[in-house]
Amino acid sequence: MTTAKIDPAALMRIRNLQLRAKRVVEGFYNGLHRSPYHGFSVEFSQYRPYTEGDDPKGIDWKLYARTDRYHIKQFEDETSRRCYLAVDQSRSMAYGSLAYDKAEYARTVAATLAYFLTQQRDSVGLITFADDVTDFIPSRHRPGHFRRILVSLEKSSQATSTSVVKPLEKIASTVRRRGLIILISDFLAPVDALRRHLSHLRGRGHEVMVLRILDPAEISFSIQESTVVQDLESGREIFVDPGSVKDSYQQKFKEHAEQIVAACNALGVRQSIMMTNTPIENALFELISTSVHSGTGRGAR
Repeated sequence: MTTAKIDPAALMRIRNLQLRAKRVVEGFYNGLHRSPYHGFSVEFSQYRPYTEGDDPKGIDWKLYARTDRYHIKQFEDETSRRCYLAVDQSRSMAYGSLAYDKAEYARTVAATLAYFLTQQRDSVGLITFADDVTDFIPSRHRPGHFRRILVSLEKSSQATSTSVVKPLEKIASTVRRRGLIILISDFLAPVDALRRHLSHLRGRGHEVMVLRILDPAEISFSIQESTVVQDLESGREIFVDPGSVKDSYQQKFKEHAEQIVAACNALGVRQSIMMTNTPIENALFELISTSVHSGTGRGAR
């Protein structure tokens, strides 16, 4: 069984970020047949793996059709989780071959996850970053908090280079209680620093999820003719002859991607590439899968 997802191009035509997030989450809930166990008054919250001895009636078959794994619904009598969204706003995120760029797609992903977690009564915080932390909103669940997150996401950034070091250091130094950290970035930066600071977060007991935002043209290298391009982060102009650099570019891009995957796998960090032409709902499925595979459900308070 499948459910139609929202075309991201159509979604981005909705100017209001909150309406986008609400549209995606409501469609996601409808697709998963959001309903409680019979005889329970508590509200559905999230999923956990099916284990021997569980009542098979609790299996969500629509989710099984999507993931090929058995999941049991959990409910709102569980302790709420603490989550931080770390969103890249560096200049490389301004690239886009579609009607919108990576930054717009990333903030929509972040807003959708924030709205979803808020609906589950989870505490949500936000860190926006580029070469340094540009905004920090502590994890909360209270009236008006989601709106504060939206205001921060809608701010433009004048920063240039990408550095995951400062935001990860900020999280490690300020977030004392274990929770879920979701990194949303194109990760066009050295992998060594990412590996080192992910290790620090994992060592402190945090669950970590990496969502790598990429434009389709970044992988396909769609430049057909010799031209001058501008490095979005340094501002430097570079002459590009596609015939002589395409193979080298794609090989280096592939090697960098493989290094990110290897670093995440070694640390038990779930990572996923989200192309900007794919449905935003995919981020919600990744969120559910991260909670399931962590084996701990919600983070400890």
